Amino acid sequence: MLLLAALLGAHSAPGVAQDEARQGERLRAILGDYHRLPIENPWHEGTISIRDGPQRLLLQWTNKAGVSWDLTPDLEKGVLLTGASNPYYETGAREFELDVRDGEVVGFWFNNEHYVREGAEVVHQLADGLHTYIIASLQEAPAEFGYGVSFYTRVWPLLEAPLAGFQIGLPSTWIIPENRTFMEPLCPPGTVARDNWDERGPYYRDVFQTIEGGPGFWVSTQFPSAIPKYRINGVPSGYNFQVSSPGGWGFGDIAPMSDDQVGIAQLSNRVVIPPDGLTFTGPLDDTFLGYAWMALPLTRPKPTLVGPTGDQSWTLFLATNTFHGPVAFFVPETWSRLSRTYPTIDGRGLDSRPGVMGGGGMEVAAVPQFRAKDAEGRTYSRIPRLVFPVDDDGRTILLQDVTLYSKETLHQSVASWVDGGDIPKGTIGETGAYHPPLTTGPPTYRQAGQPISGVERVVEPEILVDGDSQAFALRWVDPKDQGVFPEYFREGDDAMVPVSAADVPAETDLASQRFRPAANDGRSYSSPDAPGTRWTTPGPARGPFTAVLEDGSEITYSWYRFADQPSLQTQGWTQEEKERVQALVEAMHRDWPADRHCLPPPTHGSLVEIDGALLLTPPEGLEVGYVPIVTSQRGETEE
Repeated sequence: MLLLAALLGAHSAPGVAQDEARQGERLRAILGDYHRLPIENPWHEGTISIRDGPQRLLLQWTNKAGVSWDLTPDLEKGVLLTGASNPYYETGAREFELDVRDGEVVGFWFNNEHYVREGAEVVHQLADGLHTYIIASLQEAPAEFGYGVSFYTRVWPLLEAPLAGFQIGLPSTWIIPENRTFMEPLCPPGTVARDNWDERGPYYRDVFQTIEGGPGFWVSTQFPSAIPKYRINGVPSGYNFQVSSPGGWGFGDIAPMSDDQVGIAQLSNRVVIPPDGLTFTGPLDDTFLGYAWMALPLTRPKPTLVGPTGDQSWTLFLATNTFHGPVAFFVPETWSRLSRTYPTIDGRGLDSRPGVMGGGGMEVAAVPQFRAKDAEGRTYSRIPRLVFPVDDDGRTILLQDVTLYSKETLHQSVASWVDGGDIPKGTIGETGAYHPPLTTGPPTYRQAGQPISGVERVVEPEILVDGDSQAFALRWVDPKDQGVFPEYFREGDDAMVPVSAADVPAETDLASQRFRPAANDGRSYSSPDAPGTRWTTPGPARGPFTAVLEDGSEITYSWYRFADQPSLQTQGWTQEEKERVQALVEAMHRDWPADRHCLPPPTHGSLVEIDGALLLTPPEGLEVGYVPIVTSQRGETEE
């Protein structure tokens, strides 16, 4: 902001009268025509001008589609604030962040896209620098092994510092309900999948319902960190919305979900789940997160005429250095709710059907790039430096110890307990376990729609086998390139090709470019405090409390009786149903300690450590049967 202050001059503190004429001259340094690259429609070109009217210090953006909205300068922060007339306002794109270089405004950032001022000679930062899926596939398993999956996934910082417009999911898996012989459309009209993804039809089996999530970095992260976060994610209705945390926030959405969408219940009384994701702490040299999704019969089936619901509560278990055990579960109604208006799928959701476990892989979804031409007109590009941990054998183990489970593992013992038997230990062992063979192949890499060829000369995926244990890994081909993904590329005849930094002509100026850092003052997740909402009725037993996380954000949480937590107030459960599950949870809190290992240890490496601020001790008197629920998350410096 020092460059901006030098360009625009000193400005008075808030509330102090300013010389309008002088301020107007400073604002003229911002006026002009701007465009995004590539220009794909009239919304990508426009003009910043002084707004006509009595408030002469207001600016206005008008694009070539004829759409305008006001801009209020906040020069101290280097931004132009938009109002509600901005059509992107509700998505969180609420300001133009000025791009100042060598004392001149050369562009601005808006909605994670870079707009350049006409005539400015700059190297553009663009999107779509890298897209691929690096995947290990599971061979089809015997039918009985559809009641759980576990594995260990690597957790490490890909980047030196978080960047804007960056999204890569670290190795994880996905689960869909087993409907391979069902020959009706699983997604009704009105769902995103049915209305937009004809290529997934006619049955839409892989986009009907999914359990996704995992560790990673996301564009929608409000409080970015170089250390990845873990997010839960469930898709119950053809991608109309995604359920991501207890209490009720969607994946990356700061506003709470509506009552008819929430569906994750907090189970643990030892770890709290922030809506922006679980945070970790270092060191992260050779560390893995173990987690499992297990279908447990915690509730009774409801064979109603409208929207029958099964008894499966898909429950998340975590294995870390400082916490072991179940954390949260998807309420069965999450999956059956869609059938209330579409009876074709009665009994077809994850509340009733066994799961089909997908492979494990990394989704490289959004990576920025710089592009420039040399003196001969040939295109070169640069993406951020992506760094991978490498072992003594020149490999990066991404995912290991993938195991599928039958009802014999935990489902049957929980069912017996629910029916009056003894409580099981809550550990996931080898009984009813199956280790599916893994396969992999060369990924398809793309950049801005163009294929990338030659990455296989730097790094290749492979499967490592050690007895029953298998690992999905990357093998670094050339010792000098170990652990560093190609950063620079040159346009070839029909593809972009990796090149070294030394092979990039100086006139491209790519080496001196700096990728836009991620903003560290994200918008707050908040919940209503008015009476009569799921958060306040019946409401918490104690709180609020606060904690500051590794990402610099501050969470506010309260302790709720398990049956009183927000997500269970919208499911239509009777008080008798709530009390029955309440009794189960109280038994878990007494008999399933957070230091008892719930999974066999990883074959390679050690366990990652959860952010200590997320590890809680229940308050006195609430040691059993009460759970922590986050009610807000905000930047630590927010007022």
